[in-house]
Amino acid sequence: MKRGDYAHIWQDPEWPNWRYDLSVLAGPIAEVSREQGRLQGRLADVGLGTRDQASLATLTSDVLKTSEIEGEQLNPESVRSSVARRLGVDIGALAPADRHVDGVVDMVLDATLNSLRPVTEERLFGWHAALFPTGRSGLSRIRVGAWRDDAEGPMQVVSGAVGRRRVHFEAPPAARLGSEMATLLRWINDPRPADPALIRAGLGHLWFVTVHPFDDGNGRIARALGDLLLARADASPQRFYSLSAQIQRQRKAYYTILEQSQKGTMDATPWLLWFLEALGQAIADAGLALDAVLWKARFWQGLQGAGLNPRQVKVLHRLLDGFEGKLTSGKWATMTKCSSDTALRDIQQLVDRGILRRTEGGGRSTGYELSMENVRT
Repeated sequence: MKRGDYAHIWQDPEWPNWRYDLSVLAGPIAEVSREQGRLQGRLADVGLGTRDQASLATLTSDVLKTSEIEGEQLNPESVRSSVARRLGVDIGALAPADRHVDGVVDMVLDATLNSLRPVTEERLFGWHAALFPTGRSGLSRIRVGAWRDDAEGPMQVVSGAVGRRRVHFEAPPAARLGSEMATLLRWINDPRPADPALIRAGLGHLWFVTVHPFDDGNGRIARALGDLLLARADASPQRFYSLSAQIQRQRKAYYTILEQSQKGTMDATPWLLWFLEALGQAIADAGLALDAVLWKARFWQGLQGAGLNPRQVKVLHRLLDGFEGKLTSGKWATMTKCSSDTALRDIQQLVDRGILRRTEGGGRSTGYELSMENVRT
C-alpha cells in the first residue's frame, strides 16, 4: 500500500510523526504574530478592570461557542455568571449556578489559567467528568472519566439518516488508547519542544480529535487543549480572543478540513494553514470585542451616582450583552422576578433619565431599548 492510500491517518506506519512545510506556514505565522502584537498594544493602554471585563467576555464566548459547535446551546447569562464567579469579576446580579454550565466553564478555565501545569490522564478525565456531571450524554449513558471501550463497536463520526449513514471518520481501536494517549501526552508536556508554539497548538488539536479517546466530548476537549497550548504560546493565562467563536462561524469548513486531514497523509500543512487563518481572524475580531468592552465601561461611567436598583442593573447588563428580541415590561418582570407594576416603574425611571427609550413600531406591547445619550465619548 503506497503512502496516502490509508483510510485513516492513524493506520499510516508513519503515525503519529506529523510533517508540515514551514516555508508555506511562515507567512501565516508572522501574520498571527502581528495581530497578537496589535491586540497586546491596545490592551497595554487600558486599565486592569477593562482587561478583566475583556477576558470575561472572551471566556464567556469561548464556552458558549465550543458547545454550539457540537449543537449544544447553553444559557448565556448562566455562562457569564459562572465565569465571573471564578474570575472574581463584579457583574452585578448573578444567575443561579448550573452544574452543567459550571463543568464546561471549569474545563475551559483550567485549560487557560493553568496552562503550564502538565496535562495528564487524570486531568483529562477530570475535564471529561466536568462535561458530563450526570454520566449521560443526552439520554445515553456513557463512560465518564475513562477512555472509551468500544463495547458497542468502533468509534465513528457519522452523518445521515439510519440506512443512509456516511462514515466520515473511524478512530483508532480502544485497545490502542493507552499507548496512543501516552505518546500524545509526552509530546504536549515536552519541556523543550521542537515545533513552533503556534504549530503545536494546531497539531495538538488535530492529534487529540483524531485519537478520539472518549465516548463523547472529544471536540470540546480538543479545543480546550488547543487553547491550553495557545495560552503557553501567549505566555499569558488571560484570554482575549476566542478561537472557538471563529470555528463556530466556519463550522462547516472546520469539519471539512478535519475530515480531509484525518484521511490524507501525515502532512498537516493544509490543516495548519486553515488553523492559522482562523486564529488570525479570531485575534483580529478581539479588537472589536475590546471596543465593546470599552463602550460598556463608558456606559457605566455615565451612570455613576444614578442610584439604580439591583433589578435595573441586572437588566441593563442583559441589554449590554446583546439581549435577543424586544424588551417589554413582561420580560422585565420575568427576568427580575418582580410584579408588572414594579417592572413598569423601573422602566419609566430609566426612560425619564434618558437611559432607555421606547422603540419605534407597533405591536401589542411597548418595547424599550438602550439610549446612547448617557455614554460619554
